[in-house]
Amino acid sequence: MPRHALQIEYDGTPFAGWQRQAQGLPSVQEAVERALGRLEPGPHTIAAAGRTDAGVHATAQVAHADLAKDWDPFKLASALNAHLRPDPVAVLAVARVPDDFHARFSATGRRYTFRLVARRAPVTHDRGRVWQVLKPLDLEAMRAGAAELVGQHDFTTFRSTLCQAKSPVKTLDRINITEHPYPGGVEYRFDLAARSFLHNQVRSIVGTLERVGAGAWTPADVRRALEAKDRAACGPVCPPQGLYLVGVSYPTDPFAA
Repeated sequence: MPRHALQIEYDGTPFAGWQRQAQGLPSVQEAVERALGRLEPGPHTIAAAGRTDAGVHATAQVAHADLAKDWDPFKLASALNAHLRPDPVAVLAVARVPDDFHARFSATGRRYTFRLVARRAPVTHDRGRVWQVLKPLDLEAMRAGAAELVGQHDFTTFRSTLCQAKSPVKTLDRINITEHPYPGGVEYRFDLAARSFLHNQVRSIVGTLERVGAGAWTPADVRRALEAKDRAACGPVCPPQGLYLVGVSYPTDPFAA
């Protein structure tokens, strides 16, 4: 069966996450599989690079699907988008890939962006798409705290107790924090890159760094929390609404053509 890679964008607000839910709750995976079923009748099971949580968004999720027909990539993307309406899910690109390509296991890196807005007035256009706090944060302090986390560490402190990863040891390649103008306030963007992440690792890190920016923690407190290897030492886990999966890397980019 020909294997196709799909690059998918979605607003995670109405979904219980990427993964199909046993309780029948709406998921992004189910929406895409349903669209595939309208093109080729029968059950479809797709695999994705990252199983994002409820409320988390994506601008470049990658999944793969095995189909009976060797579809033209452009026609397949157009047909899927027609059947995905009105769900806030779009297939940005499709590529024919080798049978041994796996959206999750072939990936060599993942990139996430978290958007945090500081302003007193409630956000309107970005409601559900950013985390809002009321006061500006100390950018340089957050950068100093983030520097304590870059590299290979035991991230037990920064992973969910429900995390199913075999090891808490991960290599965090990059945390860049930038400041941007925002109407009536300021936006902070946290860009994180790693081969893979633990469950809730990004949200745990951003929630902790926000405490540093607010002056409640120091950068040294971040180091001590990391070294504690204890979930109880973590700062608050920030809400999912500001988190975006923005990129997945492979040895060869399937969408380069």
